[in-house]
Amino acid sequence: MRYKIVIDSCGDLTTELKNDERVEVVSLELQVGEYRTWDDESFNQADFLRRVAACPECPKSACPSPERYMESYVTEAEDVYVVTLSSNLSGSYNSAVLGKNLYYEKYGEKNIHVINSCSASIGETQIALKIMELIEEGKSFEETVRLAEAFRDSQDTYFVLDNLETLRKNGRLSNVKALVASTLSIKPIMGATEEGTIIQLGQSIGMKKALQKMADMIAKKVKSEMEAPKEARIMISHCNCPERAEHMKQLLEERVSVREILIVDTAGISSMYANDGGIIVTV
Repeated sequence: MRYKIVIDSCGDLTTELKNDERVEVVSLELQVGEYRTWDDESFNQADFLRRVAACPECPKSACPSPERYMESYVTEAEDVYVVTLSSNLSGSYNSAVLGKNLYYEKYGEKNIHVINSCSASIGETQIALKIMELIEEGKSFEETVRLAEAFRDSQDTYFVLDNLETLRKNGRLSNVKALVASTLSIKPIMGATEEGTIIQLGQSIGMKKALQKMADMIAKKVKSEMEAPKEARIMISHCNCPERAEHMKQLLEERVSVREILIVDTAGISSMYANDGGIIVTV
């Protein structure tokens, strides 16, 4: 195996990536009240959402240890690429870097590069897919790192949630100064800065209009900012709302022509922050 991709469990993977032996997921831990579980293949989204709804305490997460990351780097693969959720949202990136240092101390140096996705969910997945494409094109380790980070810098993340309370209570909305969500009818459209902090991009009355407005924003980016719009990949992740995700896909197909639009379900960490009914889109 020439290369390996390590991604933390906030990355919401396609079925193909889940079954790819070159990809290893490093799990975060989830906590709802006294209940703890790992964000791995055993994660039960329905049960978790039920526990979140029933618990007065805000759900929390814990990033993987440096030792766990170090273990994932022990491989026959010559090159190891690591993708983590935004360092402004979690300690996962720092833990992955510390794990790299531990590996070097114990086993000696090899090609290991940790990429701060400056995003989460499918933002991480997009980077992993880009890395695989670059390697298949014959790019070297150094070229792949450079181009993958350039791709990261050009990527945008958008999301509309029914419930922002988990983000708010965990301090993830500290940079949102003008957030308007005092009534259930107002749906903020959120995004991320280049540094990976959450910002408000707009708002609409009702989920339907919010999704339409978000689709307009994404279409504008694809048409005005991308050199090859038809080569773009759009990914949609959803938390327990497949019909809403399909509707979002339809809205985008009506507005832009791209290579593909993929839909995936949120895993544990993304489900915790997106909450029931959340929609995330990256391009």
